[in-house]
Amino acid sequence: MDSVRVALIGYGTGGAVFHGPLISATPGLELAAVVTGDPERRAGVRGRYPEAEILDAPDDVWSGGYDLAVITTPNRQHVPLARAALDAGMPVVLDKPVAPTAAEARSLAGGPPVIPFHNRRWDGDFRTIARLARDGALGRVLRFESRFTRWRPQIKPGWKETTDPADAGGVLYDLGSHLIDQAITLFGPPTDVYAELDLRRPGAKAVDDAFVALTHADGVRSHLWMSAISSDLGPRFRVLGDRAAYVTYGLDRQEEQLRDGLTPSDSGYGATPPESYGLLGTPGSMRPVPSRPGRYQDFYSQVAAAVRGEAPPPVTLGDAVTGLEVIETALRRARNG
Repeated sequence: MDSVRVALIGYGTGGAVFHGPLISATPGLELAAVVTGDPERRAGVRGRYPEAEILDAPDDVWSGGYDLAVITTPNRQHVPLARAALDAGMPVVLDKPVAPTAAEARSLAGGPPVIPFHNRRWDGDFRTIARLARDGALGRVLRFESRFTRWRPQIKPGWKETTDPADAGGVLYDLGSHLIDQAITLFGPPTDVYAELDLRRPGAKAVDDAFVALTHADGVRSHLWMSAISSDLGPRFRVLGDRAAYVTYGLDRQEEQLRDGLTPSDSGYGATPPESYGLLGTPGSMRPVPSRPGRYQDFYSQVAAAVRGEAPPPVTLGDAVTGLEVIETALRRARNG
């Protein structure tokens, strides 16, 4: 296989900002087709990817001779489209959350690989934490605090704000999928889950403010905040060890850079400026630590290798199932007190 021919299904924010630029910048991948029926989005594809074929509907993909389907559509379409791709013998990259429930995610197992797009594992600040923990700079990690919060007091109508379970709406699914996956990647699946889930904004129907606490088998506690109504964003990460702490503010820059039109091929992509480095140390003795570069492109490089049969997938379907089990437990615990 000289080049993996990719069909991108969906060209909203996920397709236009993340998947399209990352696929096209990855050696060994070819953005061969994009599925969108929206005239404005079709024009955007023509302008940016003139060599890609524009398809009207996902059904045009299954018999088109493509090697990989990348599905970035509203959540309720994830499982049906993934199943159709698998039935056609195609491996799949599937946006998070891969399914509304763990059971639906499990139903996709057993055929070609289903690779969840848990790109936040390649955030620069998270990669830095993983290195510090691995190298022993923090000592024994006691508490992992992680925030993905926003200040969006006005509700933007759309499927993410509905109560229909098929939409998997609300911040627990949207932002929590990332935070939970990062915690599990570092410390393993939790042995206990505690959650506080709230509707804070007037007219809100889906959870817009949440706190989830995980207890891991080695005793580490992960405290995870996700919110659309956070008037102070707080530290992005605060990791407390018995030797030192590490604290960062602000989100990884890759999403902002991708929105601005940069790609991994551009100089400076994924780099954190020195004024945004996290601080490592103890009270009165904190020092900046250069951040590892963010590398979302590594996800797709590993996808290309997995499709060729040269390496395992960078994220497994089982990883996503575990995250969904945590989300379902959080929903149940919050509902039942």
